[in-house]
Amino acid sequence: MSPVVATELLLRYDRPGPRYTSYPTAPAWSCSFAAVQYAERLAQAGKRSSTPVSLYVHIPYCASMCWYCACSVVISKDQDKGERYVDLVLAEAGLVHRHLGGSRPVLQHHWGGGTPTSLRPAAIERLFRGLHRLFPPLPGAELSVEVDPRVTTRDHLVALAAGGCNRISMGVQDFDRTVQQAIHREQSFEMTAELIAAARQLGFQSINLDLVYGLPHQTEASFARSLALVHQLAPDRVACYSYAHVPWLKKHQQLIDEAALPRGLQKLQLYRLALEHFTGLGYEPIGMDHFARGGDELALAAAQGRLHRNFMGYTTRPADEMLAFGVTAIGEVDGAFVQNHKDVPEWSACVERGELPTHRGHRRSAEDDQRRAIVLDLMCRFHLAFADHGGRLAFAGRYAAELQRLRPMVDDGLCTIDDAGIRVTPVGRLLVRNLCMAFDAYLDHQAPASPGRFSRTV
Repeated sequence: MSPVVATELLLRYDRPGPRYTSYPTAPAWSCSFAAVQYAERLAQAGKRSSTPVSLYVHIPYCASMCWYCACSVVISKDQDKGERYVDLVLAEAGLVHRHLGGSRPVLQHHWGGGTPTSLRPAAIERLFRGLHRLFPPLPGAELSVEVDPRVTTRDHLVALAAGGCNRISMGVQDFDRTVQQAIHREQSFEMTAELIAAARQLGFQSINLDLVYGLPHQTEASFARSLALVHQLAPDRVACYSYAHVPWLKKHQQLIDEAALPRGLQKLQLYRLALEHFTGLGYEPIGMDHFARGGDELALAAAQGRLHRNFMGYTTRPADEMLAFGVTAIGEVDGAFVQNHKDVPEWSACVERGELPTHRGHRRSAEDDQRRAIVLDLMCRFHLAFADHGGRLAFAGRYAAELQRLRPMVDDGLCTIDDAGIRVTPVGRLLVRNLCMAFDAYLDHQAPASPGRFSRTV
């Protein structure tokens, strides 16, 4: 049974805040961290040549703009652009390979976008072959890709399988036609079901479906119907994300009718519907916004306290480094976050000159790493043991102000604090971003977080 949350409580905690796919979060990074600094970090990482890495590739192209989208995309139906893009991604991977001083085995390999299947099947196979030559996957490595059922064919799936891809994630968002029209993304249940059947026939080990709650015209009744249709598809995992309405950052979101957006308690009720629906079917709630079938690798990792969170979301296979290729891609190398240029021409020009296309980054300090561990405990395990952070007395001395900021949240039932540590309650799980914010040294705790930087926490 999902927790009952008072409207007044929601209103008090519904504020702009980070999603904490990293700590420190991207607004704290600096453009003074550039290609030279990234090269230094790669050289240091290269001294650990046997340590596995994660690998991320960003494919920005989409055939049309989904109005709710907050991803970094380029709208184009010209597949020849994809051919050239593959050339440049492989060139960038070659640059990183040289700066590392050689290959690194890959534990997790993921493609996101945009729409990776905007590439032709032959280009997909070529990109996989080139990347595997430079960074070979370990036996049993997870290779996953995000696809849009509206443009993905069986030939695309065959190419992905040939490249070793074993997990696939499909965007659904909502099956209600009125909602789909309001977000400019019309996708039938039948189309989605057909692609899932083909993926299973081709041997994909795990299928994830993405849903979004808080979209225009969503109601409890309409979302319940969509959840019932998702049940028929029997995915192994489901991600149910809160819609981030940030029209000041993503101008196309201005096309969405704000009056039609569910807010506050109305929006949270949609998530509670999903929570009750999937847990009632035997899925385990994972972290903040994921569900996995009992026995799934993600569910086992959560139960065993091995869950990790990074720019790929929740994962079971954390690696010390994550190499990232493509426009706006974000990686993590030798204790530093690094992001590529966000503009395709600028990124392309750097790669063509043989330069690392670094836009900005952040070298974490020891203090950053300590706070990052706290955020990961809260986000992934919903429990922080003082013993893992130097003991109760040391923690209380180091984070006195932070614990004081948590006191109102304890009083409101979001967490408990005892001699052993901090435990997030069922209500607090719905507002865990607020708990993490108490430990964020880069936020101005004397003033509300700027709405221009973050989406709202409810």
